[in-house]
Amino acid sequence: MDKKIKNYFGIGALVSMFILAISSLLFASIYSKSIEPSSYRSFSVSGEGKITAIPDVAQFTFSVITEGGKDIASLQQENTQKANRAIALLKDNGVEDKDIKTASYNLQPRYQYFSCPIGKNSSSKPCPPAEIVGYSISQTVSVKVRNFEKVGELLSGVVQSGVNSVSELSFAIDDKTEIENQARQEAIAVAIKKAESIAQAGNFNLGKILSISENSSPIFYRTAKSFGIAASEDASIAPSIEPGSQEVTVGVTISYEIR
Repeated sequence: MDKKIKNYFGIGALVSMFILAISSLLFASIYSKSIEPSSYRSFSVSGEGKITAIPDVAQFTFSVITEGGKDIASLQQENTQKANRAIALLKDNGVEDKDIKTASYNLQPRYQYFSCPIGKNSSSKPCPPAEIVGYSISQTVSVKVRNFEKVGELLSGVVQSGVNSVSELSFAIDDKTEIENQARQEAIAVAIKKAESIAQAGNFNLGKILSISENSSPIFYRTAKSFGIAASEDASIAPSIEPGSQEVTVGVTISYEIR
């Protein structure tokens, strides 16, 4: 009987040890999965990549402003004809439909205001309210030009077609994806090289990458604040256009585990 009891106790002890071992393994597994990167011994490095690129698109806007009396339909017809002539000129010179966009169209009344004396010389009659004497229509169109050899010719050409002003000339990179990818690769390479140098100087080994974050700098495009080719100027002389170059910058921060 005592032998049987001892056997039972032995079996119970083995079962308890087995359960304890399984529990320990489960706890270790759960704990390891719950560890956040911040609980590792870690350090961070940053790198920056810069790529200089030539813009491939010129952008500008032109406006047609028409002022007149109260015949709105006549004003609209005159304004539309001038705008359409300018747009036809652009298309005849290779500008695609997708690169021509109406940015705004405004119809506003023009008022006549009366000067009424104030003080002793003023009459007892009330000052008449402002009176609408006509209307002003303004239509603004934004344009992208991909052939830089045509830019100067188009700027003067739209003015000759009846446009009142041309402004906001700027240069841009139409699709920055490939250039940003190149800058990103350069930034990561710089950060990795810096991490390896720090690890060697600090006498430790680099572990796995815990995180990578990116900071892209905005691209500032050079703009002619008021290009302003007015209709009164000699629009037959095409201006010389130089797009220059622009810099695309991408910064990254990489966090490493220290081993």
